[in-house]
Amino acid sequence: MKRILVADDEEILRMLITDTIEDSGYEVEEAYDGKQTLEKLQSCEYDLVILDYMMPHLTGVQVIEQLSEDKKSRLNILMLTAKTQESDKERMKAAGACYLMAKPFSPHELLDLVKEILG
Repeated sequence: MKRILVADDEEILRMLITDTIEDSGYEVEEAYDGKQTLEKLQSCEYDLVILDYMMPHLTGVQVIEQLSEDKKSRLNILMLTAKTQESDKERMKAAGACYLMAKPFSPHELLDLVKEILG
């Protein structure tokens, strides 16, 4: 079973994403801020990380930047963001985000992208 980490400080959004993805047969863990996200990423292996850009303690970009190059190279990272300026997108991609999805988004569109990423 594919393991996914959902990291977002908005509890309702995190629950919506988790419920949608779990209903499709994926194993999901959650993190509520950047610090907890980094701890989980350093101690566990995930097939996909759905990572909010703006979180307390560490942003999604800071979380990615603090991972080892080896860890980053093995991770599929989908960044969720309300920041849609080109400079923000470039920063997320440069840090190591493989995919970007603008907020607000449809849970079904997110699920379709998750399925595409994980095959």
